[in-house]
Amino acid sequence: MKGFKKVKAYITGKGIIVTDIAVENGKIYKIGDNLDITQPYPYNEGEIVVPGFIDQHIHGAGGADAMDGNFESLSIIANSLAKEGTTGFLATTMTQSPENISNALKAVKEYISSKPVTGAEILGVHLEGPFISSKFTGAQPLEYLEKADKKVFDGYYADSGNSIKEVTIAPEIENADQLIKHLSEHNIVASAGHTDSGFKDIEKATNYGLKCVTHTFNAQKGVHHRDLGTAGAGLMLDDLYTEMICDLIHLSKPTIQLLIKNKPLDKIIAITDSMRAKYLPDGFSELGGQKVIVANGEARLENGALAGSILKMNVAIKNLVQTCGVKLENAIDFATINPATNLGVADTKGSIALNKCADFALLDKNFNVTLTVRNGEIIHKA
Repeated sequence: MKGFKKVKAYITGKGIIVTDIAVENGKIYKIGDNLDITQPYPYNEGEIVVPGFIDQHIHGAGGADAMDGNFESLSIIANSLAKEGTTGFLATTMTQSPENISNALKAVKEYISSKPVTGAEILGVHLEGPFISSKFTGAQPLEYLEKADKKVFDGYYADSGNSIKEVTIAPEIENADQLIKHLSEHNIVASAGHTDSGFKDIEKATNYGLKCVTHTFNAQKGVHHRDLGTAGAGLMLDDLYTEMICDLIHLSKPTIQLLIKNKPLDKIIAITDSMRAKYLPDGFSELGGQKVIVANGEARLENGALAGSILKMNVAIKNLVQTCGVKLENAIDFATINPATNLGVADTKGSIALNKCADFALLDKNFNVTLTVRNGEIIHKA
């Protein structure tokens, strides 16, 4: 039987303890002492086992992007993410031509149906755009924005093999309420992002099923003393999940601390929002046909706008703990059980508990990932 022997681990309901973890048929079979583990996973003293990370907002890595629209690029992303302890992710699209979006979604459908056993698992799609505001496009091409349209979405949903799990939308645009309600009825997360919505717009949208705020504070109406805006609504409305990019570039240390201080801890989700330049040297890259300049840990368009990140999830956890003073267990929750709950997969993923998928990340004292396990199989070993 596979598993860990006498390892320090973050266990649901028990916190960080020293224990055995037995794995059978890709699931967590037993947790306790003196278990009959004949095939132990390798680990070193001082390392800790945590649940595999779930990144619900990630565009690319290793020179590949979800918008490339092919199996090979998705495989490169999946295997790159395994190196940072991520075992599940949403392949995130962006505002582009309908043809390019459809091609990307069809590629995800093909990839998921082939059930690859290597790399992180694609849990579905995060459709970021094209239903967003022209005032907050960020790195999204303006010419491909579309009105909120259920028929357009349904076409994309079919192209993806019904694998779209989250949609970033600007709640203030025409027919957005109808689309948010439509998404909610299909158990798809509607997330406010790239939006000029004021507090009342967001509050109204929650009545139709809005569940989340996309990369909180970034590419959205900020806090004003007469209107809290989208960012303020994310802080005020406890039922909303709030994504955050913890690279200390998109959000400063005090901003991250403000968000954490004002949100229920189970409503905070760490994301990377990384693009194809992650794991590549500094230099020139590309996003949606736009030139990107990568230097000193930042990825920017030629006009200076941030173009996603090159953040690794284990580094996000390190930043939260070492720079922002977040308790390790809470930081881990932000990248595991919280996104799992948001996406409706917490019954099988997101924590180390009996009968859940055997998805693990092994971290050393410096937050380096030395081992990643998905469904009981090693998908990365440093």
